[in-house]
Amino acid sequence: MSAVTVDTEPLQLRSLVWPVFAPMALYGTGAGAAAPMYAWRALDLGASAGTAGLIVALGGLGMVLADLPAGRIVARIGERAAIGVGSVLGTVGVLAAIFAPNLVVLAVGLLLNGAAGAVWGLARQTYLVSVVAPEQRGRAMSALAGSHRLGFFCGPFLGAALVHGMGPVGALWLQLVTMLAAAVAMVAIRSSEISDPSSLRPVHTVLSENRRVLGTLGLASVAVGAARASRTALLPLWAAHLGIDPAATSVLFGLAGAVDVLMSYPAGVWLDRAGSRVTGTACGICFALGYAALPFTTSVLTMGAATMLLGLANGLSNGLIMTVGAYAAPPDRRAEFLGAWRLTHDVGAFAGPVAVGLVGALAGLAAAGGLMAFSVGLGAFAMYRWFPGHVRSAREALGGNEVGANEPERVRRR
Repeated sequence: MSAVTVDTEPLQLRSLVWPVFAPMALYGTGAGAAAPMYAWRALDLGASAGTAGLIVALGGLGMVLADLPAGRIVARIGERAAIGVGSVLGTVGVLAAIFAPNLVVLAVGLLLNGAAGAVWGLARQTYLVSVVAPEQRGRAMSALAGSHRLGFFCGPFLGAALVHGMGPVGALWLQLVTMLAAAVAMVAIRSSEISDPSSLRPVHTVLSENRRVLGTLGLASVAVGAARASRTALLPLWAAHLGIDPAATSVLFGLAGAVDVLMSYPAGVWLDRAGSRVTGTACGICFALGYAALPFTTSVLTMGAATMLLGLANGLSNGLIMTVGAYAAPPDRRAEFLGAWRLTHDVGAFAGPVAVGLVGALAGLAAAGGLMAFSVGLGAFAMYRWFPGHVRSAREALGGNEVGANEPERVRRR
């Protein structure tokens, strides 16, 4: 596999297929195969259904805790080395889950997996921001996210044979192998310029310097994160409430996943041509309508329609948050800012399913659907109010200074 040449000229998307997008699909394949098996692993170790759900949620908590440190890691050692760090964390986490003798070790493994995902995700994003022309960032970020979603969609099918023969750990072994293979493939990338350690700012300073962007654009990012993650918590529970069997539920998820994947690249084109305000508002409205309609569904057909609408919304959001973050990031603090930016999305992704569970337990699943519709509706308003249209910088849209998004950052080989 040839190395990517990083110089002062932005790269074409086709030159990133093998060194970036294909490894991302490989990484997503293992993650998709393993995702539903961690709960089964917890059950095998004696956890109740509720405890298993909490343990699985620790993966999201690991991402939240690692987002800000991941920004410093990437800024300090570069994207390529950061992917190595993330792969080590992920390897330890998966092996801990495979060989866990008890629930405590499994919980630690899931926390490490979440931290690994934060480092991996930030390294990939900062690399693309540094090498892709601004007018192609929407397509680049959508292709990156779409590659992961394609792998995540295919993963459960590919892992089924291993699970049949080895039990839940079979899918975890697949995750380990694909993650390491993806890491080896991405060694070909060249890290952008590494920051001088003395120039790195404390985490609280980064948050303070960017509080206006994080407090406006970040509200929409939180809402999108919650809307995306809550689908996997609320939809299966509502299907069970309607008496829809697991096989039919899986088919609905598969169809929604297909819509999601098919929308990946068109969403990126729309992002580049129509702007993030139009794209974000449209996806927010679709999310809100899908969640609002869910409590009124009474059959496989009507629930399928709501599920497809949510799949469409998820597809429209493909690459949206990463693209807005790319334009909002100051070039001299890019990795550190993007760590804070990812935190807004991951907080929503962690809190959304938790809120669905709590509201569902206290007031019923219909109330949980209504809560999500209201929350993402506010997020749609925030995207309409603050997301940039055709301006090159989200900071410019907020009335700040241009941060140089029109000029590709000069990077050096490493």
